[in-house]
Amino acid sequence: MFNVNEYFDGKVKSLAYSVNGKPATLGVMAKGDYEFGTSTVEHMTLISGKMSVKLPGDTDWHNVAINETFVVDANVKFQVKLAEDSGYLCLYE
Repeated sequence: MFNVNEYFDGKVKSLAYSVNGKPATLGVMAKGDYEFGTSTVEHMTLISGKMSVKLPGDTDWHNVAINETFVVDANVKFQVKLAEDSGYLCLYE
């Protein structure tokens, strides 16, 4: 069914489920700065709020628009900044 994930002392929460046989999460992040690690390729879409992302190899932050998707490679770390509480969808390969 669904798995509930919680990170950063409850400031990031998500529900894990399956989309077309592949893993996915639908989640929320409280305003703040976070660093995540990946184990697979991730397609993250901002669905509400305000987010900036700094991907591996980038020197600058990129503002993510609502409904914009960015892709993160497997086995790397990336950073996000949330200017306000935000929602996201993440699809995993």
